[in-house]
Amino acid sequence: MALDTQPTPPVGGVVFFERRELDQLMRLYGRMVAAGEWRDYGIAGLSDSAVFSIFRHAAEAPLYRVEKRPALARKQGAWAVIGQGGQILKRGHELTQVLRVFEKGKFSVVD
Repeated sequence: MALDTQPTPPVGGVVFFERRELDQLMRLYGRMVAAGEWRDYGIAGLSDSAVFSIFRHAAEAPLYRVEKRPALARKQGAWAVIGQGGQILKRGHELTQVLRVFEKGKFSVVD
């Protein structure tokens, strides 16, 4: 008996992050706040996706968005990191893999 490990979108409900996913996101957020690069975040659960938005200042547009789209899980991956201009910085099937885009030395935030 095979079990389907891919999350399925809820029928008529809201997509949201699981506890382990939120834990990973909050650990990354904490490290970046301690480094002085990020200052605020927002979480949204929508009918087709869950979004973790990252801000430098609360009154601005988000620097990055980490999106979970279960409908894309079997195609290009349910996870994506999207930059401020809307460009997709990283896409994949695993959150850990996608969050590697924020590893120190790969890029730096420029004002």
